[in-house]
Amino acid sequence: MNSSLAAGLTLAGALAFAAPACADTPAEAVADDHSAANVDQFRLTNLDLDLTVDFDARQLQGSVVIYLERLDPRAPQLVLDERDLTITGVTQLSADIMGSTEKPEPVWVSRPFHTGKRDPILGSPLIIDLPASGAPIETVKIEYATSPAATALQWLGPAQTAGKSQPFLVTQSEPIGARSWIPLQDSPQVRVTYRAVIHAPGGLLALMSAVNDPKVRRTGDYAFVNTLAIPPYRIALAVGNLAFKATGPRTGVYAERPLLGAALSEFSDGEAMLKAAETLFGAYRWGRYDILVLPPGSTARGTANPRLSVTAASAIAGDKSSPPAIARQLAHAWAGNLAGNATWRDLWLNEGLAAYLGGRVTGVLHGERREQLDGALGLKSLRESLAVLPPTDQVLAIDLRGRDPAVGFDEIPSEKGRLFFAYLAAKFGAPRLDEFLRGYFDRYAFQSLTSEQFVEALQQNLLDRFPGIVSRHDVLAWIMDPGIPANAVLPDAAALQAVDEARARWLQGKSAAQGLGTQDWVAQQWVYFLGGLPPAVTALQLTDLDRAFGFTRSKNAGLELAWLTLAIRNGYQPAFARLEEHLKTVGEPELIVPLYKELMQSATGTAVARRVYSQARPGYQPSVTAILDALVLPNAKTDHR
Repeated sequence: MNSSLAAGLTLAGALAFAAPACADTPAEAVADDHSAANVDQFRLTNLDLDLTVDFDARQLQGSVVIYLERLDPRAPQLVLDERDLTITGVTQLSADIMGSTEKPEPVWVSRPFHTGKRDPILGSPLIIDLPASGAPIETVKIEYATSPAATALQWLGPAQTAGKSQPFLVTQSEPIGARSWIPLQDSPQVRVTYRAVIHAPGGLLALMSAVNDPKVRRTGDYAFVNTLAIPPYRIALAVGNLAFKATGPRTGVYAERPLLGAALSEFSDGEAMLKAAETLFGAYRWGRYDILVLPPGSTARGTANPRLSVTAASAIAGDKSSPPAIARQLAHAWAGNLAGNATWRDLWLNEGLAAYLGGRVTGVLHGERREQLDGALGLKSLRESLAVLPPTDQVLAIDLRGRDPAVGFDEIPSEKGRLFFAYLAAKFGAPRLDEFLRGYFDRYAFQSLTSEQFVEALQQNLLDRFPGIVSRHDVLAWIMDPGIPANAVLPDAAALQAVDEARARWLQGKSAAQGLGTQDWVAQQWVYFLGGLPPAVTALQLTDLDRAFGFTRSKNAGLELAWLTLAIRNGYQPAFARLEEHLKTVGEPELIVPLYKELMQSATGTAVARRVYSQARPGYQPSVTAILDALVLPNAKTDHR
């Protein structure tokens, strides 16, 4: 175990269930290696945004008013995080209006500012001179414009959308992208409320991780309020030609009209899922839970923003195979959004707990067998990651100093974290762990914790209450030691063993595909089945599978990828028309780059790849074309804009 980190974890935490920090008082600042903000001297509490969306310039332009609690009355400078913003002015609301008998007009005083040295990962510190003041709240207004290359802003042209007629914008601020479209304290230990006015081109709808009105008039000017404190990386914006359909009193889906019907069918269980989660973890505190389906050309990841969970178009599988993924996103309403990580070293508090809670929701709605299957597949992915990661990156409380925190978003915090909570459930019993978690969410609502603080809460409210079951040493080993602990309680792999056995029978010619007894299999089992086939499979065998199960007609993204990879590798021509359609309509790199790589392995495939790519390229994001230009057209001069 890393001795310095372990020593920190043995220190008494600053928080305890018996005396949680007041929601109106900033928690004690902790060191964040991915933020330059001086949160120990000023603490951001609220912000007001006024932004205009310019699709032609690919910019947001406007201002933000930030409200800060001054923790150090002598601090001469406010330091914020920003990345490639054009700052045109900084003013401070003057406090020199006291004593007036009439309500004075606000007086904004210009303040000197400059940016510090730019870091390629972190961006630049924005340093604002503020005179020493006894005022408890400082109000600062920053006028600015974003860069067309802002890391958190994904601009899609009409060709990259389902409707092909209007552009689309979506933000992806996690982990440290918020600073590329808002100058602020971009650290997860900071929690803010916000108001916003968004000016969008006429006819397009704007949505945020705030209160969204499904019946709002499309005037082009949209007002938002979020009164519940969230970390900066959960501030989110989307603008597009979107429509809405309800799936329940508190749930619904937003999508482009060509996708709306399929999205409504795929996510129709939203209200049932929300009720199941509340039964397990306590009240859902965010009002509505709506799902935004991104256009097919988007490369943005699914993000569990408060009130507006975002998912890729590829999640619309047509077979309702997405419940585990959506349940995990919903679980973030508690794990992360309600009580979550203080730094990116503590990401496992979000991802691991959300994976565990999402599995529990899946179990309630779809049975323990489905929950166990989800866990077994997660364990498989975890073991594959452990096989290639160095020991230092196999720990839950990972050291990310000097690295982009995005590298920490892998199976370690999610799947190893899930195993940790499953271990606690097995040791203490699920009812005791559920009681602990409900208390944890109640007492740390709208707060951010370090790993040390979570361990202290666990010690006081579970380990000490039921002594002799799990020791502090056991907990620290889970958090600080590499690999999967020997005392891990692993999910039942029976569902995967059944797939292995069926695959073996089929490969040995002991059973035709139609007779494998797969009637109750879900898509994830089929992906596992196909992924375990040898590289070389005969055309006759592929025809047998395709006739029995219709893989070439599948709309499940994971299943498509596995099947089309086999088709390319073995020259299975009946699937090539579907391959071309897939490459022309899907924009997520993880779903298309592997197929282009497979095509480029042969002269015949190379010709197909180049022909299809010439037609599909306008629908891809620049980040994707940069990869594929080098792969498919290595000697051609191309425009990456």
